[in-house]
Parts: sequence; structure tokens; C-alpha cells
Amino acid sequence: MPRLLIVHHTPSPAMQELFEAVLEGATDPDIEDVEVVRRPALSATASDVLEADGYLLGTPANIGYISGALKHFFDTIYYPCLDATRGRPFGAYVHGNLGTEGAVKALRDITAGLKWRPVVETLSLAGAPDGDARERCRELGATVAATLMP
Repeated sequence: MPRLLIVHHTPSPAMQELFEAVLEGATDPDIEDVEVVRRPALSATASDVLEADGYLLGTPANIGYISGALKHFFDTIYYPCLDATRGRPFGAYVHGNLGTEGAVKALRDITAGLKWRPVVETLSLAGAPDGDARERCRELGATVAATLMP
């Protein structure tokens, strides 16, 4: 069964709300035969990445960049996973109270280095999550999970 790994840094109520919406989409009953595994960014390992067939990444934008936790995740898995995960699909969401551009660029650059394949544009959200933001996160989760369906 294909496995989707959700790696997230969820330090705030807003990020928790968005993470739950992503998870709801990824585990939608219409998405069959895809195992969804979730790991906080500080505990996700290279083994988790190697055992997954696709990825969903979530981070706050901190001072214009991805969270230190997600950066640590990438630092930990980059070389051990570089060759084995080329071409695998991924999606991502970024939340910030101000600009998210730097965090979105960092995700794009790091995943391009890993040669992961974006299946959707990175979702960039600002301010308090509303119904639209939650729905966009739900759709993100569902879309990435659906790409792994056999």
C-alpha cells in the first residue's frame, strides 16, 4: 500500500487547525489504499522518508523562512534520501502572519535539490485560518494523497 508521510511543525493553534484540515483531506474515505503517516518535523527520520511514496510538508513562516524544525528535518534527511527519493510527489503548506514568500522559496529550493515532484503549488496562507483556508488545506491533503492511489 502506498504511504503518504506528512511532516509538519505545528507550534500554534492556527497551524494545528491547518494540519487537521490537511489530515482530513488526506484521509478522506474516497481516497483508497493509501496509508497516511504523520510525523512532527523534529522526530521525522530518513527511514520515515525512505519508507514513504509521497510527502506533505507543513510549516509556519518564521522571520521569512521555514521553521527551524522543518529545516532540521531537511538537514537530517537530505543526503541519506537524495538518490532514493528522486521524483517522488509532494505538496506543502505555509502559514504566516506576514509574508510567506521566503518560506515558500526555501521549500521550492530544497525540494528541487531533492528532485521531488510538486503535484500542486505550495499553499501559502496568512492570518487566522478561516473556512476558505481550511478547505484549501483539505483539498491539498486530498490531492497529494490521491496521487498515490494505486
